[in-house]
Amino acid sequence: MEASGHAIEVRDLGVRFRRNRRGRRSLKDLFADSSRRSKPGEFWALRDVSFDVRPGESIGVVGRNGQGKSTLLKLVAGVLIQDEGTVRVNGGVAPLIEITGGFVGDLTVRENVRLTAGLHGMPKAEVARRFDGIIDFAELHESIDTPYKHLSNGMKVRLAFSVVSQLEEPILLVDEVLAVGDKAFREKCYKRIDELLSEGRTLFFVSHSERDLRRFCTRGLYLDGGRLVLDGEIADVLDRYNADYDAG
Repeated sequence: MEASGHAIEVRDLGVRFRRNRRGRRSLKDLFADSSRRSKPGEFWALRDVSFDVRPGESIGVVGRNGQGKSTLLKLVAGVLIQDEGTVRVNGGVAPLIEITGGFVGDLTVRENVRLTAGLHGMPKAEVARRFDGIIDFAELHESIDTPYKHLSNGMKVRLAFSVVSQLEEPILLVDEVLAVGDKAFREKCYKRIDELLSEGRTLFFVSHSERDLRRFCTRGLYLDGGRLVLDGEIADVLDRYNADYDAG
């Protein structure tokens, strides 16, 4: 397939879940059931979703809870596999989703930085070069040899954001990470995202914060009932979402 020039391409995307189980269906279920019709106890978290994202665009995804926003982000990240349609991502991703996942409780902060950065594809020499900057940003100098499981939730978030925001991947996926942490750290996160956007990174951003969406995004995707209701300028998308919310 020839390169299209898009950072992200989504076509007729659909994914379904079972209500009576946690998570996706098992591999046995997937191989045994090739039907695209919903079975009892299943629902479509996303259906018939299509859009393109150009390199360097800043996209905000809006909608009420349970409408498919985080599911869409995980599909773009490759964490979930769709039941219908296609997702094509042209370039590596830096995923700020379920941000503290992947860290090992018994390993120290130092060991976890090396492990998680390596798992994200950062070469050892690059990890060593960026190590002090990661610790500085996370403000964890005094806890560098502390086991991860003994960190506070705020410290864990600071560490995770610091590691992932150092990745040089062209596409940044963010899911509500700016809603955590204290005000001072959020401001550091804002500045870091501004820096990444100034470098021409692509941002795919899920948030309930209208302030953050207006600050970082120029375009919006409004999901309702797992379907794409509106794709347009972020101000227009937020106006439509707010009007629908107020209408109940």
